[in-house]
Amino acid sequence: MPITRATDGGSRALRKGRAMITKAVKQGRESLTIRNHAERFFDAVAAAANSCANTHRAASRVHVWLVRAVAVLAISISAGVASAQQPAATPAPPNAPGSTTRPSNEAQQSAQPQTVPQQQQQQTAPNTQGPRPVTPQPAHPAAPGSALPSTSNPAGTTAPQTGNNPNAQGAGGATPAGVGQRPGQNVGVSTGVAPAELPPDPPPVAPDYRAPQRPLPSAERVGVNVSDQVSLSLADAIRLALKNSNDIDESRIDVRIAEYALNSARGVYEPVFSSESFYERATNPTSSTLGGAGASGSVTQTDATGAFRLGGFAPKGGGSYQFDFSSTRLTTTNQNVTLNPQFPTAFTLTYAQPILRGLRFDNNRRQIEIAKKNLTLTDAQFRQRVIDVISQIEQAYWDLAFALRNLQVQIDAVKQARVQVESNQRLVAQGVLAPIDIVAAQTQVTTFEQSVYTAQQSVTLAENTLKTLILPDRTAPLWARAITPVTPVNLEAPRVPVEAAVQAALESRPDLAQLRTSGSINDVNVRYFRDQTRPQFDLVGTYTTQGLAGTFIPRTTTTSSTTSALTARVNQLSAIEGLGPLPTTTGATTTVAPNLVGGYGQSLNNLLQQNYPTARVGVRLSLPLRNRTAEANLGSALAQGARIKTQLRQAEQLVEADVRNTLQAVRSAEARLQSAAASRSSAEKQYESQRRQFRAGTTTIFLVLQSQTALLAAQASELQAQTDLNKSISQLQRATGNTLNANNVAVLGGTPSTRELEMRPDSSATSPTPAGADELASPASKSGDAGKGASPRDN
Repeated sequence: MPITRATDGGSRALRKGRAMITKAVKQGRESLTIRNHAERFFDAVAAAANSCANTHRAASRVHVWLVRAVAVLAISISAGVASAQQPAATPAPPNAPGSTTRPSNEAQQSAQPQTVPQQQQQQTAPNTQGPRPVTPQPAHPAAPGSALPSTSNPAGTTAPQTGNNPNAQGAGGATPAGVGQRPGQNVGVSTGVAPAELPPDPPPVAPDYRAPQRPLPSAERVGVNVSDQVSLSLADAIRLALKNSNDIDESRIDVRIAEYALNSARGVYEPVFSSESFYERATNPTSSTLGGAGASGSVTQTDATGAFRLGGFAPKGGGSYQFDFSSTRLTTTNQNVTLNPQFPTAFTLTYAQPILRGLRFDNNRRQIEIAKKNLTLTDAQFRQRVIDVISQIEQAYWDLAFALRNLQVQIDAVKQARVQVESNQRLVAQGVLAPIDIVAAQTQVTTFEQSVYTAQQSVTLAENTLKTLILPDRTAPLWARAITPVTPVNLEAPRVPVEAAVQAALESRPDLAQLRTSGSINDVNVRYFRDQTRPQFDLVGTYTTQGLAGTFIPRTTTTSSTTSALTARVNQLSAIEGLGPLPTTTGATTTVAPNLVGGYGQSLNNLLQQNYPTARVGVRLSLPLRNRTAEANLGSALAQGARIKTQLRQAEQLVEADVRNTLQAVRSAEARLQSAAASRSSAEKQYESQRRQFRAGTTTIFLVLQSQTALLAAQASELQAQTDLNKSISQLQRATGNTLNANNVAVLGGTPSTRELEMRPDSSATSPTPAGADELASPASKSGDAGKGASPRDN
């Protein structure tokens, strides 16, 4: 074919030119300047030949150009050799001014003659850099008095310096040409820039880094039977998480604890009943005849007493009440007692009513209000935890879908690369390709195989993350099964205005509700501490009634305390004097009120009839002189309220930014998806074009492999863009607080302690959606949109 003949001719010309360059460099005592000039010129010619070898006409021109280029190159080399054979100056020590820099080991090795296999390998490897532009150098003006014009130095060479000034430097402080330099000192430094000091070579660490070739390990996934697949939709994953999530259970327990705290605070108004019963025997000495001790000089008294008390706080007004009742059975040896045994009873009612401090708001009502707010707070925290769990499930679900689809793409790429290896082997057997092209294709296969193993690891990580969120514990059977996501990806981004999304977020975000609840709790504290700054002035009233009854003991009393002997003597004296005797002493019986005679029942009857009441009314005043404690508590509560307001404003700004960022992420993901789809389509066309050209012999295997790698990257980018779009939609639902409505999740239960979550069939049964938030619902939750989007295999 004409193109083949032209290419072969160009190859022969290139080999001839390289041989001439090598010979000229060897004759020119390995001049670094000639070597660099020749190599740059040869690379430019080779790149031009590769870029113009597509048509017969261009190939013919390349052939003619190569012949001319080799002729020009030979003339240039001859001139260089002639200049190199001139007598050199006195050799100077290394790094001295005017000395020639010794080429590095790399340059010396590149200047050695190359064998034929090395030349074929260099000819086979394509030039990926393209033609190097020649840097223009300004012509140096001729020295005064000299008739010879000065020539510019070729790009990449250093003009020899003949001056004797050792401190002479070029523009910008560069090291003068010809001055010895350390290897690698000015590597990568352009003219006019100070050279960078490179660190010394590090010590050798594991110099033999090449791992030996061993059989590949098993490609099976760890702990998962890929043949036992379980299909899982996104709704099913959310339903399992709502049932089994440990985070949700923990949050539900927090709500239950908050409800217990509220019941505990309300229990302060429940009456408290207390009782006391005892038996007592007491013997007391008595020195008075009125004590009724008699000849023993002591009185023994035994009693059995029972008492109970009922007290508590009033639900309104901040008052407190107390009801006391006591009854006793009393037996005594007192000779003066007329009721023995006796049954005294007593009933006392006391009520204290605050007038200033504690009338409208007291500590009991404060604790109840705070407990209510805490219950609301934990309820908002429960909803926030549910939203977070659902968002995590959506992120993990789409990550698993991407990982599985990416694994399939990587496996398909390996299969295509293996097909390319087989094709190259057939072409080599036919003599069309060089054997090195098989190695290049095999390298592509092994590179893609590494990507397969990396993608398989990503599948395991994503699947384990999802299982952690939806399974109750480590013993669940689903751990040993492979999960296959079946929910189609959503390719349509929601259309919602920024203002509507922000308004929905401000109304529905649980974190903002938590801050508002914290502000309400602080308002309760402010109200209480403000009430505590007032003086304490209470009205206290007490009412007591008593009852008494017992067994009557009749006793006779005498009108004289003299003895009978004294009475007889007085009568004798009275008879002598003619007086009559003293009157005979008669006894008198002591009596008691009839209503006091009886048993325990009569005592209770006297108590209920309130025959013996006692009433007392008074006031109780407590006035701290400065009351700094209450004022400090009030000031702290007011400062805390200002702080919460500042936090709320800051949180609202963060919500505004979060909504805007997620909206932008949705739009950017949608745009990247469209762009990635276009890139993937273009990469497919380029890859097919390169394959056709390769079969026709008009391109190289390198370009085929390069287009194949570009196609793989484009496919992965499209999959990532699809995943990012679905994840960004989930983040937008979370940012606007619409995650529960979008996924048809309802919170059930009459009390917070019985919080249950339910997946409803449609969004009509859920709570009303904030304005503008209906666009944030997932397509599966909208009527008529179910099933939209392509399956993972279709994309």
